[in-house]
Amino acid sequence: MADHSALVRLLRQLTVETDRFAEIFGEKQRMHRTDLNALAVIMDARWSGEPMSPTRLAEALHLSASATTSVLDRLEASGHVERARHPHDRRKVELRVSDKALELGRGFFGPLDEAYTGAWAQFGAADRAVIARFLAASIEATAAVRADVAARPTAK
Repeated sequence: MADHSALVRLLRQLTVETDRFAEIFGEKQRMHRTDLNALAVIMDARWSGEPMSPTRLAEALHLSASATTSVLDRLEASGHVERARHPHDRRKVELRVSDKALELGRGFFGPLDEAYTGAWAQFGAADRAVIARFLAASIEATAAVRADVAARPTAK
């Protein structure tokens, strides 16, 4: 059975490996890490059915409005993201991942998805439910501590 230290170490190792994998994608697409993170946040909003706005993106990435504009300008210029007017309120802008970006992502991350599918085949539905709860709880705990640490004054 894995103790607390082993779980923390395994989560850290998974984070490092997935970061390395994402960095390779960024290098091949000539994208900044912040751009990759923005693309991921916009895609997650798409999957959840909640429209992503530039303001929400800035909050999610802890960026200034001008930095967010720069990120969006780069993503739009590269064809990864589209800015669209909200269908009911033309004053609002929604961010959408382009079909080009989705296709690039499928091509690059598809083998990882297949490897995960194969690796996870050894776990039954009940095990996967526990793993999903574990990961969700770990994400929530990380976000809560991150918010707390970010709110503390910077050391001099």
